[in-house]
Amino acid sequence: MGDFPSRVEPQPVTVVESERFQELVAAAEALLDELTARYVVERRETKEPLGDGGEVVRTVRLMPHSPAAGPLSICFPDTSARIVLRLGRWFEQSLPGYQDDIDELRKLAVAHVEGGLWERIRRGLSGSWLETRLIGPEITVSREAPVDAVEARAARREGFATPVQWSPWTRRP
Repeated sequence: MGDFPSRVEPQPVTVVESERFQELVAAAEALLDELTARYVVERRETKEPLGDGGEVVRTVRLMPHSPAAGPLSICFPDTSARIVLRLGRWFEQSLPGYQDDIDELRKLAVAHVEGGLWERIRRGLSGSWLETRLIGPEITVSREAPVDAVEARAARREGFATPVQWSPWTRRP
C-alpha cells in the first residue's frame, strides 16, 4: 500500500505555458492570413470534431481552387494548449506551443504549399497502410499507419492507390 495517491490531479497550465501557447495561436492566425492573401484559396471557418469522438473545435481550412493542390487546416482546441495542423488527406501534426513549434508550423506549411506532400494507400499482408511524405527546404517527414478497410477502399476510389503528390498552390496575381 505505498504513498501513491488514488488518482492523479491534472496540473494547471502555468503562465509561461499559456503565454507560449498564445504566441503559437497568434503565429498560426498570422500564417493563415498570409497564405489567404498570397494564394488562390477559399478560407472556411467551422467547428469540427477533433479525432474520433473528440471535442468539437474551431477549425480554419484553406482550400486551394485547384483540385490538384491539397488543403491545409489548423484546429484550435479549447481544452488543451496545442494546435493541430492538417495537410492533404492524412498528414496531421500536433504542436504544443514551444518556440520550435512556431518554426515547425511554418516549415510544414511551406513544404505543403510548395507541393512537397505526397500520400498513398498501400496493401500489405495484414491489411492496408497509409503513407505520407512531406519534403520541403528545411524539413523531411515520412509516416506510415494502418488504415481500416472502409477508408482504404474510399481512398483507392479517389486515386490514392498510387502515390498522389499534391500540386503547389497557385499564387494570387
